[in-house]
Amino acid sequence: MKEISLYEDLSTPVHQLGPLSKLFYIITILVLPVIWGSKWVTFIGILLSIVILISGKVLRKSLPIMSCSLLIILTVVVIQGLFRADNKTPVWQVGILIFYKEGLMVALGIGLNIIHLLLAFSVLILTTKPSDLVEVLVQKGLSPKIGYVLGSVFQIIPQMSATMETIIDAQRSRGMETEGNILTRIKAFIPLIGPVVMNSLIATRERAIALEVRGFNCSNKKSFLKSYEPTKGDHLVYIILTSILILSVIGRILLWLEL
Repeated sequence: MKEISLYEDLSTPVHQLGPLSKLFYIITILVLPVIWGSKWVTFIGILLSIVILISGKVLRKSLPIMSCSLLIILTVVVIQGLFRADNKTPVWQVGILIFYKEGLMVALGIGLNIIHLLLAFSVLILTTKPSDLVEVLVQKGLSPKIGYVLGSVFQIIPQMSATMETIIDAQRSRGMETEGNILTRIKAFIPLIGPVVMNSLIATRERAIALEVRGFNCSNKKSFLKSYEPTKGDHLVYIILTSILILSVIGRILLWLEL
C-alpha cells in the first residue's frame, strides 16, 4: 500500500542521507542565527536550504508549504509596520496608513525566521519517509507512543487531502457542482465535512486496532526489521555541521571578549 505523506520518492544524495543527519542539520541551521543574532546568518541559512532542496529535486513541492506562511507574514508586516510601539521613522504611506521603518525591520526578521524554519523542515519532510524517521528515533530510545504521534503529524494533512479528493470525485460522478463561483464552492464544501470527519475517525479506529494486534503496548523489548547504520555521507555531514557549530561558538565568544 502506498504510504500517504509529503515524501517525494527519488534517488538523490539528499534522499540517501539518514534521518538523524537531517535532524542534526535542522538543529544546526536554526541554532546558528541564535548564536550570531544576525539576519544575514538567517538569510544564508535560507539560501543553503534552497540549494539542498534543489539538489534533492523537491524545491517545487516545497512551494505549497511556503505559500501557507504568506498570510502570517503579511499579518506580521501590517501589525508591526503600523502599530509597533517604538515606530518613529515613516517610510511608506498607503492612504491614511503609514508604515514605519522600525516595525518593518522587525517584521522582516520575523518573516525570515518563518521562511528559514519552514525550508529547514522541508528538507527533512520532503526527502525522508515518515516511517523511516520514526523507526530510527524509536531505535535511539524515543517512546513508541511519541513516535506514533510524530508519524501521525506527518501523515494527517496528506491523508485528509487524499480523502477529500476521493469524496469530491464521488460527488462529481453523482452530478454535484464543485466548481464555479464562491457560493457554489461553499455549497460543495459543506457536504465534504461529514464524510471527511467520519473517515478520519474510522481510520483512527482501524489504526488503533492494527497497533494493538501488533503488540504496540507490549512491555517487552521490541525488535526491528532494519537496523540504522550511518553511511559515509552521514558521517561527513556530522563532521561538517559539528565543526560549524564549534567554530561559531568560538567566534561568538571571541567577538564578545573584544567588545
